Amino acid sequence: MSATSISYTDFEKALKKGRPPNVVKLFPNSRALIVSGKFIDRAMLAKGKAMTMAANGRNSFVIRGALQAAQKANAAIIIEIARSEGGANAYCAVNYWNMARHVDAICNELGITIPVAIHADHYGIKKVEDLEAARIEIPTLFDAGLTSIAIDASHMPDDKNLLANIELNSFIPKWAGLETEVGEIKGKAGLSTVDEALFLIQGLNAHDIFPDWIALNNGTTHGIEESSQGIQIDLTKEIHDALSDYKVSGAQHGTSGNSSDRLREIAARTRTTKANVATALQMISWGLEVNDYGNAILDDKGNFIKVKGEGTTENIWNEMTSYAGANELKGGNYKKLNLPFENKLLGQPKEIRERMTNRVENFIYNMLVNVLNTKDTAPLAIEAILEANAYDPGPKAKNIVDPVHWTEDKIIERAGLISSDKGPEGDFDD
Repeated sequence: MSATSISYTDFEKALKKGRPPNVVKLFPNSRALIVSGKFIDRAMLAKGKAMTMAANGRNSFVIRGALQAAQKANAAIIIEIARSEGGANAYCAVNYWNMARHVDAICNELGITIPVAIHADHYGIKKVEDLEAARIEIPTLFDAGLTSIAIDASHMPDDKNLLANIELNSFIPKWAGLETEVGEIKGKAGLSTVDEALFLIQGLNAHDIFPDWIALNNGTTHGIEESSQGIQIDLTKEIHDALSDYKVSGAQHGTSGNSSDRLREIAARTRTTKANVATALQMISWGLEVNDYGNAILDDKGNFIKVKGEGTTENIWNEMTSYAGANELKGGNYKKLNLPFENKLLGQPKEIRERMTNRVENFIYNMLVNVLNTKDTAPLAIEAILEANAYDPGPKAKNIVDPVHWTEDKIIERAGLISSDKGPEGDFDD
């Protein structure tokens, strides 16, 4: 491992060379080191047995707290939001089109010098008809400053998932971080298999598409559910080992439902370099009591427990719970409070806003340093930028699969030979 501090000279060089064209165009005078997700992945691989947090920025307090924590930990980090949260039908004030502006402004305000990628998580394609709109919309995300994207067509059969990834790839800049997904996130149902993952990654490789990450259904859920099942580490390792020739890293979804020990184990035993955390950060910013799993604790009546003197004010929290009751929002659906209450939360006194942010910072700092092994990865990302001397380090993999065997007809034929259990039907939220 190399130096654990960033020199002024190296930072200046990285700032000049490492920011992609869309970021330079949007923020020509910025000193925020917003970079491709590829460099964040490279930094985790360089350290080894490390995965950074992909902090889900459902509100501006989470983004600010995440950036402060990463700076304190000297860690490269990803800020992200999913299409369901921040797309055209957003339930959050932070969205695909303003997230880069949030990150850039905060970095410049606070003097943040660690490398940050801005990721469109779960860009969901649930049916073939979604592709037409996606061809138009995806370029707008990069116009707005995003530097990484997850194409999630896992809701569709294997052949349509692969074909959707191939179809949309030409709309994604070659320099951008790229995530793909196999197996819809359904908890212990419909677990991903080696055959499914190989089919997707081999098919992409044949078409000269080299994802940085693959997300699996390896036993996790989204939301506030704490699971004794949790991440299936043996399954994850088996799939990652099978994909080793293709040099794809793992992206771990549903992290909030797993203990710190389980997260340490997945960092140690698999090729996972990206760990998504969403619901926990939202709840922490509001001042709710959470456990080691990052899940909000409920009282004996099934209500969230607000910690007095932490997070938002008691008056605002009472407003939020009243609104939730009037709109029949329960449990994980409290996430839909983000949009109607963001401005009210921003209108609180400075000391309240700071304690919301600091609570997020403390949680994420502990995760980065003591759980995910992400400390001192910022210099490694900068080293990768300086080595590339560009905003694009290029792909980790190369073409090793003959495209002759991966035409559309043969993809459909191959998919029919895969034996898998996709789990129950239904609309599983991202």
